[in-house]
Amino acid sequence: MATPRRLVIVRHAKAEPYADTDAERRLSDRGRKDAAAAGQWLAGQDLTPDRVLVSGAARTRETWQLMAEAAGWNGEAEYDDALYGADEDTVLDILRAADESAGTIAVVGPNPTGGMLAQLLDDGDGDPEAMDSLMLGYPTSAVTVFDVPVPWSRLGPGSATLRAFEVGRG
Repeated sequence: MATPRRLVIVRHAKAEPYADTDAERRLSDRGRKDAAAAGQWLAGQDLTPDRVLVSGAARTRETWQLMAEAAGWNGEAEYDDALYGADEDTVLDILRAADESAGTIAVVGPNPTGGMLAQLLDDGDGDPEAMDSLMLGYPTSAVTVFDVPVPWSRLGPGSATLRAFEVGRG
């Protein structure tokens, strides 16, 4: 059987509580450590994203940069301001439009969208411990990894299998 597509959903790491605007909030010291820890964990998951979609908010951009550095990934990310306020249906639409040649896609954004998308996609056949953890919440630096056995164009509710859930803590 061919290796399935993979989807990685990441909630940004812990941010400072204040900035001129919410989108300008940067990572806290803890957030920088946690983002790196999430990247180190991802390095051991045998995947490298072919496409990376990152919200335009400062904290998501920083999360991606620190995570990618810790994971040893060199790919370019696509920064999209539309992901900042997007709901899970909008993110699904973006993912459905992905080129079918992309084997692994990573999405780095805010919550509640990340956690809701992860719960929506799960087909119930994945790792039960990972699902138990996911159902307890989607804290900062949360990472979910899904196997996606369908084409990106058919991604939808219940169409992906939860492979792993981790919360990066440095």
